[in-house]
Amino acid sequence: MNKYVCIHAHFYQPPRENPWLEEVELQDSAYPHHDWNEKITAECYAPNTASRILGQDGKIIDIVNNYSKISFNVGPTLLYWLEKHEPEVYQAILEADRLSMKRFSGHGSAIAQVYNHIIMPLANKRDKYTQVVWGIKDFQKRFKRFPEGMWLSETAVDTETLEILAELGIRYTVLAPCQAKRVRSTGKGAWKDVSGGKINPAIAYLCRLPSGRSMNLFFYNAEISHDVAFGGLLNNGELFAKRLAGAFVPVPGCPQMVHIATDGETYGHHFSNGDMALSYCLYYIESNSLAKMTVYGEYLEKHPPAYEVEIIENSSWSCVHGIERWRCNCGCSTGHPGWNQEWRRPLREAMDWLREKVMPAYEKEASKYLRDPWKARDDYIDVILERVENVKRFLGKHATKELSREEKVKVLKLLEMQRNAMLMYTSCGWFFDEISGIESVKVMEYASAVMHYLEEITGLALEQEYLNILEKSPGNVFENSSIPYAMFVKPAAVDLLRVGAHYAISSLFEAYPENIKIYCYSAKSEYYTRMDAGRMKLATGKLNITSDITLDEKTISFAVLHLGDITMNGGVREFLGEQEFYAMQQEIKSAFEKSDTPSVIRLMHKHFGTHNYSLWHLFRDEQRKIVNQVLNNDLRKILEDEEPDLFRAEKIINEARKWCIDLDTSTLDYIASSRIDSFMQRLDQTPEDTALIEKINRTFRFLSAISRRLNLWKAQNIYFFIGKRVYSDMAARAEKGDRNAGRWMEVFRELGSYLRVKT
Repeated sequence: MNKYVCIHAHFYQPPRENPWLEEVELQDSAYPHHDWNEKITAECYAPNTASRILGQDGKIIDIVNNYSKISFNVGPTLLYWLEKHEPEVYQAILEADRLSMKRFSGHGSAIAQVYNHIIMPLANKRDKYTQVVWGIKDFQKRFKRFPEGMWLSETAVDTETLEILAELGIRYTVLAPCQAKRVRSTGKGAWKDVSGGKINPAIAYLCRLPSGRSMNLFFYNAEISHDVAFGGLLNNGELFAKRLAGAFVPVPGCPQMVHIATDGETYGHHFSNGDMALSYCLYYIESNSLAKMTVYGEYLEKHPPAYEVEIIENSSWSCVHGIERWRCNCGCSTGHPGWNQEWRRPLREAMDWLREKVMPAYEKEASKYLRDPWKARDDYIDVILERVENVKRFLGKHATKELSREEKVKVLKLLEMQRNAMLMYTSCGWFFDEISGIESVKVMEYASAVMHYLEEITGLALEQEYLNILEKSPGNVFENSSIPYAMFVKPAAVDLLRVGAHYAISSLFEAYPENIKIYCYSAKSEYYTRMDAGRMKLATGKLNITSDITLDEKTISFAVLHLGDITMNGGVREFLGEQEFYAMQQEIKSAFEKSDTPSVIRLMHKHFGTHNYSLWHLFRDEQRKIVNQVLNNDLRKILEDEEPDLFRAEKIINEARKWCIDLDTSTLDYIASSRIDSFMQRLDQTPEDTALIEKINRTFRFLSAISRRLNLWKAQNIYFFIGKRVYSDMAARAEKGDRNAGRWMEVFRELGSYLRVKT
């Protein structure tokens, strides 16, 4: 059979980790999921590992791993997250590649990707090289083989990028047809202009490079790819299959391949059950022998290029203006009415300015300890992939001498500075419409981390100059781009003292063992004591904190006071010695034992100065967890009181809404039902107590905001029989002009509406 079909899926999420924590923090916009990686895994990445094929009766006839039957790449930063948080999905993807090698003549379905999805033509040569090296090494570590192909972010390409791919052993990449300039028979004949997407996408092409090397290129079928991504072709797997099979040109005996390329998230996230449309499409093609499914490596081996091609420099698949979407207001956007993207150019300029400031500083400082700082950067991916095992091996290979602990910390900070200097170019930072969106904020976080490390190592402070550039960047939501930096980036920054503050505050709500992990930090408690007085709590202690990334460490002392609700006051500082620590502890404890709260707070200021912390300094997940715990507990206690403070309860509910907290309605419903029963039993003894009925009605109005399943059986019984005993008499009195009786009837009828009992 000379008819081949290849479906390529580009599975990718930008790095979402907080650069100081190495973890993705809570993202409310992904609710009910914790974050967008988790959400898209549930909707797409996981379903594609076990996709259902349904028979005519709608019952499952097979479950298949789609990854094993298509060509795909998964971004390294996404694989990093999947390995830690979704190991079953991660292993299924790796297994799919092993299975595909049996299916496709020894060629795996997986290809590599440049590491963190930077726009390669906009990168300098050094960053391009490291991106490809890291992409290859990441792939090798995971898939246990060398990648034949490599996906370029947004298929953005220039000749220098192809040269680096070829130099490092990559055989092919995939581009959009609009990126081809002209073609001819290999090594001979006249060139034919194919710009504007006129290239034949059914065959492979050879691109000869100035160095004498060459790169194989595939140009996907743009029309079908578009209809899969945007035209609803995934509504029916059979139609999808027929559309692919119908695209072959009727030339007998001529091998040809219909191949498409789309974002992998199309198959499940963008289109619900898109994975099932894909699996049925593959099933239909194979069971009806419409074509042979293949991957690019297999097709290239069987049908090497007979034509050569020249590319259009600085072009991509998602910007009709080339690569302008990632550096200016070219007009490409996701379509928010009335907004512009003038912020893109200053953001790019800020990043470029920062990179050029950092490069010589890195080279100068790293040269003191490393034989070749740039070769060391290329190899640093080995440490990122396995920090515990590879730090010693890495330093043994690259260090010019045996390094002291302090020198090791400095070297690792320099390399982390370089890692973040590449992460800050992740393409999603420029793709969308507004700089205060989570993608743009994230690349600014990486830039902030770069400046943080640079200042720690060299004393050079660049943040204000960086912000001066951002101030020239007009936003759509805020006046300029320095505002979201101050609002969202600065609060995300973490140092060892803030890790200590997190430990201190959260320890009031959770019993910690002596040694714990706090994200990418190790904490060892050397002394800890806690005291309680009513609703207030006080904790003091001594703690050693070590960064698992840079090996930086600090011993700190702390004191933290919980005043009730979500009001806390804490102090953290470097440990200054046993004598100072003992004095601090004794003074604060003495004031706390006397319930002298102002003195406790004054003493905290005395001992910790400006190093004061509150609930807002907790890391986001723990912050939400503690607020959830506190608000639910406080609300429960209010409802349990004989005289519930409804005003305070309403404040708690408003606070819960602000924090997007899910109240524990099951527990609250039970307690609220008991409280209503208690009120109604009191009313049964004094049925003419209008003030008590009004209080019960206020309670019901309040409970309507939190309760869904009150047990009103007993309360309804009491109300019904009070009505039989008292209502007629009160009605008669009201008829004679008794205002108190009239008011009683009004509130009693309101109570009946809450209890769903007709008066």
